[in-house]
Amino acid sequence: MQHILVSLVRPALASLCVSAMLIPAAAADNPFVGHWALTIPGGGAGWLGVTQEKGYCDASVLWGGGSVVPVDSVFFDDEKQTLFVTRITEVKRKDASGKVVRTHRFPEVIMARLEGDRLDLTQLRPGDHGIAQHDFTGKRIPPLPAAPDLARVRFGDPAVLFDGKSLAGWQLTHPNQVNGWSVQEGVLINRPDQQTGRPHRSYGNLRTEREFEDFRLTLETRVPKGGNSGVYLRGIYEVQVADSHGRAPNSHGMGGVYSRITPTENAAKPAGEWQALDITLVDRHVTVVLNGKIIIDNQPLLGCTGGALWSDQFRPGPLYLQGDHTAVDYRNIVLRPVLH
Repeated sequence: MQHILVSLVRPALASLCVSAMLIPAAAADNPFVGHWALTIPGGGAGWLGVTQEKGYCDASVLWGGGSVVPVDSVFFDDEKQTLFVTRITEVKRKDASGKVVRTHRFPEVIMARLEGDRLDLTQLRPGDHGIAQHDFTGKRIPPLPAAPDLARVRFGDPAVLFDGKSLAGWQLTHPNQVNGWSVQEGVLINRPDQQTGRPHRSYGNLRTEREFEDFRLTLETRVPKGGNSGVYLRGIYEVQVADSHGRAPNSHGMGGVYSRITPTENAAKPAGEWQALDITLVDRHVTVVLNGKIIIDNQPLLGCTGGALWSDQFRPGPLYLQGDHTAVDYRNIVLRPVLH
């Protein structure tokens, strides 16, 4: 089996000699161009975006957690109708003192074969002990509709998602993780405390038992200095909650759609103060109002963000609050569903 994998990897490795230059697309009408919702090895959510400009293709990928990042190269096999994507992973080797003595650069190859609106993908990862192979799938994401006219959208009655007294209606996204969530004086708080000298404890994210489609959500949140949390819309789009007062606008800052949409301005208050979020999600477009200021105005969502429960943008999903990073507080969580 290994010699077969090596023969598959060899053309991809050969492409690295171009130092991640873009390879000309096979044809002007390239069926791989577009956005793809991935279910990556292990069942996590991923995303692949393939673009073509002036006869050349490029791609970006989201792999489970973290950010959307550019790949190192993209090329095609015309005969097999296969897309090849390469990524470079650096592994630092350290001596007994912790000093880095050598850095290895491993090329990872992802091969994708097209079957209608479905991708059958294979990940090949060379390492110290041979080549690991993982198969997974992707599905084409339909083109985005035009931005909705929010003045015409009708919302239903408000649903109070947090009663200020208990965790009724909420559960961990992964029940085996440690629950740092509780209610104190009408506030939903998360305290993912670690004990010095003890193994790291993996704290959980909190989700609603109910699932939703499109909606308008209002809530208040408070983060400590250096605090980091997030509000996941339908379990797939993270609106960042973080201590980012006084910094330049960034998609990783307060109110940004993590790694995807940068706010037009930073309207965040200092750490320790209550902040108001007003978020509208309609037809894969999002509007974010932070502390009374529109910072994202009806902008398109190209795909899921890191930490999504799944990659399907059309599946109803919960509201979930990120609790595996730092302490954070929430209150007055109210959702009004869109009426169709």
